[in-house]
Amino acid sequence: MTGVSPNPAVSLDGRVRAYVPALDGLRGLAIIGVVLFHTGHLPGGFLGVDLFFALSGYLITDLLLHEIRKTGRVSLTVFWGRRVRRLGPALAFLLAGVTVFVVVAGSPDLVRTTLADGPWVQANLVNWHLLAESSDYWDRFGNQRVFEHLWSVAVEEQFYLVWPFLLLLIARGAHQVERWVAVAAVTVAAVSAVLMTGLHDPAAPSRVYTGTDTRAFSLLLGAVVATAGGRTVLNRLPRRWVGPGQVVLLVALAAAWLLVDGPDTPGLFPGGLFAYAAGAALLIGWCVQEPGSAVSRVLGRSPLRWVGSISYSLYLWHWPVIVLLGRHPSGFGVCVVSLALACLSKYLVEDPVRYRAAWARDGRGAVVFVVVMLALALLWVFLPGPAAPEIDITQVDCCGPVTG
Repeated sequence: MTGVSPNPAVSLDGRVRAYVPALDGLRGLAIIGVVLFHTGHLPGGFLGVDLFFALSGYLITDLLLHEIRKTGRVSLTVFWGRRVRRLGPALAFLLAGVTVFVVVAGSPDLVRTTLADGPWVQANLVNWHLLAESSDYWDRFGNQRVFEHLWSVAVEEQFYLVWPFLLLLIARGAHQVERWVAVAAVTVAAVSAVLMTGLHDPAAPSRVYTGTDTRAFSLLLGAVVATAGGRTVLNRLPRRWVGPGQVVLLVALAAAWLLVDGPDTPGLFPGGLFAYAAGAALLIGWCVQEPGSAVSRVLGRSPLRWVGSISYSLYLWHWPVIVLLGRHPSGFGVCVVSLALACLSKYLVEDPVRYRAAWARDGRGAVVFVVVMLALALLWVFLPGPAAPEIDITQVDCCGPVTG
């Protein structure tokens, strides 16, 4: 998932910032929930995506506000450059590798949808493309698409494009920047929740589940917690509430994963997802406020932190693995193959570009980005699509029976 922001230890101005291990633990829980959902072992595990969204909203807003406090502005080129270095290499690796494999070994229908979806994934608009194609995210028995899970990455990328620009405008025009950022986040989140309720059609729930406008509240509720106003509200609560509050929230989120069962769950869209995202944002805020609490320490344990550290790659790869292994792959097999591919992606592709490639931080990085984008575009153009199915016209009854 995503979409899936880092828990950074270094800010945009190069200063060391506090690292909160529990946030990586929460990210680890989120990806575990999603994988268990997609392998049929946890009915409400899809709610892990909302936890991802809330984490991303918090972390990105915290990063941007930190820059505003230090410099009084937002450098969009620096921010977007960091996002490209963080998310781009793994996504390009996935797109090229999976597409070539599908063209070589996939069924004609899978080749067709992969070549059709790929350009929209590259453009970070695949959620809207899938909606235009009337692809039902909840149809587990229909034709599966190897890239359909990337709707959530598209939502996050669209957030990364618009939200920093809005904060830049606020930083230029407002005196109390964090107050207005909080107001903007709360207002847009409320509008998003209203849109989800108003646009929800029980016969077509994918529209409100994968639409950017109706999912923005999960990101923005996380953003609220990153503002001075959000921290003030948390600080006003008695500290003795934090530990028990974290336990209650974890139990509530876990109960939702066990009890929620798809889009027909009563109250899921008219308020349920909003309440879940609000609880996730509050839990994130408390983990940051009290990193030494018992729950924060448990979430910050090494195994969960490690899963959280590879969560982006694991999210990218687990669904193509499920689709390519067949209709009913074993959960164990999916986990083994997905973990292997995620580790390959993180340690051989993502981390070298993100941390060790000096060229990625200067003008050469922009050139490489353009070259990679052009190469992917050529991939969609020149890879052979499936042959059109042959129709035996001698078996077609063009007139049909005459009644009368």
